[in-house]
Amino acid sequence: MICIGLEGTAEKTGVGIVDSEGNILALQGRALLPDKGGIHPREAAEHHAENLVPLIKKSLEEANLKPEDLDMVAFARGPGLGPALRTVATAARSLALSLDVPIVGVNHCIGHIEIGRLTTGCQDPLTLYVSGGNTQVTAFDSGRYQIFGETLDIAIGNCLDQFARTVGLGHPGGPRVEELALASDNYLKLPYTVKGMDLSFSGLLTAAIRKYESGAALEDVCYSLQETTFAMLVEVTERALAHSKKSEVLLVGGVAANQRLREMLEVMTQEHYADFFMPEMKYCGDNGAMNAWLGLLMYRHAKNLNMADTHVIQRYRTDQVDVPWMEKSARKLELPVELVAKGAEANICSGHYLDEEVLLKKRVVKGYRIREIDAYLRRKRTKNEAKLLGEAKRCGVVTPLVYDVDLKESVITMEKVAGNEVKVIFSGENSMDLSTIKSISRIIGENVARLHDCGIIHGDLTTSNIILREDGDSVVFIDFGLGKISDLIEDKGVDLLVFKKAINGIHHDISRECFDSIIEGYSCARDCKEIVAKIEEIEGRGRYT
Repeated sequence: MICIGLEGTAEKTGVGIVDSEGNILALQGRALLPDKGGIHPREAAEHHAENLVPLIKKSLEEANLKPEDLDMVAFARGPGLGPALRTVATAARSLALSLDVPIVGVNHCIGHIEIGRLTTGCQDPLTLYVSGGNTQVTAFDSGRYQIFGETLDIAIGNCLDQFARTVGLGHPGGPRVEELALASDNYLKLPYTVKGMDLSFSGLLTAAIRKYESGAALEDVCYSLQETTFAMLVEVTERALAHSKKSEVLLVGGVAANQRLREMLEVMTQEHYADFFMPEMKYCGDNGAMNAWLGLLMYRHAKNLNMADTHVIQRYRTDQVDVPWMEKSARKLELPVELVAKGAEANICSGHYLDEEVLLKKRVVKGYRIREIDAYLRRKRTKNEAKLLGEAKRCGVVTPLVYDVDLKESVITMEKVAGNEVKVIFSGENSMDLSTIKSISRIIGENVARLHDCGIIHGDLTTSNIILREDGDSVVFIDFGLGKISDLIEDKGVDLLVFKKAINGIHHDISRECFDSIIEGYSCARDCKEIVAKIEEIEGRGRYT
């Protein structure tokens, strides 16, 4: 079976032809490069209208095929720019009707993942997808690609492009920022905003522009912007890797063209004993082949397809789509025997302190971060965690006892808690029954309420960071490194939203019951109604919700 795929979610018009064996027979594309400013949706739509037919003809010539040799048409329904999506959808429908062949509308983001899997050979990766319009960390679980983390405002490519346009570098901005960054090693401190496995670029963008407008050398600002944004991207990927225990990391999207980002991500995967994969650059950016291949996968497993399923969905989330062709790999990360555990930030080892068996949590140097960022974060988070572990106890929340803090080495010596991660008991072969899970979730919610009423934001609420004691009578909260003191409704809402996404990523089958029970327990919190409403408001700000 041979499928032609059409792409036009943003400024790139793409056409690809792929057969059912995964052979890419043709790949053609043409990008819109505006003289000034960014991409206007109407101009993108006009660009697609002008270029689709010529590119289809070129693709057929490249594949040495005639139109009647095509068995199927696929196109991206979304996410993307509305006018651009509608133009390509109309072309795809017209082509399918004229050839009298099936048509399949696909999710653009999943297309990137699947062409990455096809061309690199990875099986069940954690994927970092970075482009002008998208920034996501995803992994397969419970029949779908779940979103573990994403931008809470603008995408990384948009951040770089906006900065470049503001300082006069033109569009696209990523390559120019990368080029100028190579001419500097002078780091200027910029905001570093990681919230669990989510991240935010808007404040960082504003700060970078102000640095430049205040007289800082453009090369220094580009270097600092690139190092900060990419360190944030790699960190949230690292956090998702530690939480999901996947053994493969895949990088896709147009921003994957940046050599520095590739280097940083590869270093991180090596530090976590995982394997790194990235497609050839021609398959990283938007292209028609990814839609053709995903269309073939969907067609094999479709119960029925009709023209009504081809309407565009401008806000089409990755986690809305069933992926029945995927299977979860049994392979997990294997750690050296000397490590009890390895989190995103720290190595956990056993030790003794005053004849007590303890755990040593050492925030290790991150090879992917420059020294200025790494040293600052390790010291700050070690100090912060030790402080908040004590503050949480005073609020009635159980945390490990802290015996010693070594800020120079970024090591906390703490009590070894007898129990299991909530992540383990909520999932897997030895998981508890649903009623018990809901009961424990309510207890967790009550404890989060205590933290928030005391003005403590945990910062990284996941089921990996909560332990159920062996006696089953209490839960123990750990890993406050991203935490802070705040009474803002916004910060409390983000804290709970981070938790909701983490639960949905790992415990998707029971995520609704689990989080509803957490909110039920949280109902005792001061300003509970406003905080829960804030969760929905923050979710609504997302680019694709």
